[in-house]
Amino acid sequence: MLSSRRAFLGAALASAFMAPGSRAFAQQAVPVRVGYIPILGAAPLFVADKEGLGKAAGLEFRMTTFESGPNMISALASGTLDVYVAGVAPLAVARSKGINAVVLTATAVEEMTVAAGASLAPYFTPGVRAAEAFKAFRAKTGKAARIATQPPGSVPHTTLLHWLFEVTKTDKADVEILPMGIDATQQALLAGAVDGATIREPTVAIVQGRNPRIRIVALGGEMFPNQPGTVVAVSEAFLKRNPQAAQAIADAMVKAVDLINKEPARVAPHIEAALGKGLVDTATILKALGSPASKFVADPRVIVESTDAMQKYQVSIGTLDKAASLEGLFDHSFYLKAVGK
Repeated sequence: MLSSRRAFLGAALASAFMAPGSRAFAQQAVPVRVGYIPILGAAPLFVADKEGLGKAAGLEFRMTTFESGPNMISALASGTLDVYVAGVAPLAVARSKGINAVVLTATAVEEMTVAAGASLAPYFTPGVRAAEAFKAFRAKTGKAARIATQPPGSVPHTTLLHWLFEVTKTDKADVEILPMGIDATQQALLAGAVDGATIREPTVAIVQGRNPRIRIVALGGEMFPNQPGTVVAVSEAFLKRNPQAAQAIADAMVKAVDLINKEPARVAPHIEAALGKGLVDTATILKALGSPASKFVADPRVIVESTDAMQKYQVSIGTLDKAASLEGLFDHSFYLKAVGK
């Protein structure tokens, strides 16, 4: 009886010294509705979840898969989503329409690549410029090289056009751009239905594993320097309601990016569980993590200028009416606090 009484008093004393806000946060997990696109750039989210980084901070991630950023924007607008894990470009456009979200961290940059299929790859030989390779392909086959990518306005489409016509100065007559979905792009490349495609990891590892004749002929940095990729953003409503949870999310993502970069073998099973669906094994995920096409970066400051530059390029090619203001889109304070600055 005496020991029970002491235990009770000890618990009461500990409770009395706990700050009210901290006690509520610790005792009741904060539900966080997270939307994401199932790509390697979202890997920090999967790692944070499986490593218990969110749970340890009093967060309960409730995750939903989306096919595209714009679909996720609709969910943000309706108030059914708190956190957005996808490309930054749709967020800037959304803000111009009154749908506000704030970027806490980046997760990856320069994610896209250009893959040449078995029909096109032989023309990309050492010392031959890309424009010459495409021209030689057309001269030999009598047709333009068919390149699959995502719809106009998307990052894959934008970076492909930038690489073809601004970087390599490829003749427009030598290529045919075919917009399609992400899964359809992978299938078309493997089936030889297209001559090339824009793909990212783990698709790169998957297609090269199945057909070694498929070659990467341009990495993301060549296509568009500091190519803005996946980010973690929260709705302004969630941020105002729960700034402590927003900081905990940023802390978790920074730790997760660090784990991916330093201990890929440890986190690969977590990523495989989220992306593999029984179709991709852990070894393939580990290969994708070590690929030059994988650049995990949490610092959101590195993509501010490139996000602005990409918008301006989209205006120049007619896929965006006008560049949206980036004012208020990025809040670096969460990242800086997460890294102790």
